[in-house]
Amino acid sequence: MLAVSAPVRPDSWDFPLLVHVLGAMLLVGTLALTVTALVLAWRNDDPALARLGYRSLLLGVLPAWIVMRAAAEWIASKEDLTDSNLSWIGIGSTTADGGFALILISLILAGIAVRRSRRSEGAGRGFRRATTVGVSVLLIAYLVAIWAMTTKPV
Repeated sequence: MLAVSAPVRPDSWDFPLLVHVLGAMLLVGTLALTVTALVLAWRNDDPALARLGYRSLLLGVLPAWIVMRAAAEWIASKEDLTDSNLSWIGIGSTTADGGFALILISLILAGIAVRRSRRSEGAGRGFRRATTVGVSVLLIAYLVAIWAMTTKPV
């Protein structure tokens, strides 16, 4: 029988890794809430759901992204992976950095949509739909990043 030993990381790495994973879980969860609210707002033309989508972006996605990204840098510095050429780190950091730009664009579009829908009924549909597409792309990209982080392809 072949015995395989698993690598053991130092205990000092556990907390930064936990914070990174927690931030990523919160990010994907709040993105799922945002996508669901915006898709339902698109179908039902409901401004309350559009506001929920905007608020979840502002109060959920943005802070979760900050926690996830800060903890990613923290654990990368602890593990001495800041200058690494590993593909899974490249996928994660590219997705996170590009995702931040898309988060900001989506926040702006959603804010405009909510503001216009307050003025008159049915206004801001185009901005809502653009936000829905952007946030959906974000969710798919972060799911790919989760796959890369868990499988660690070479």
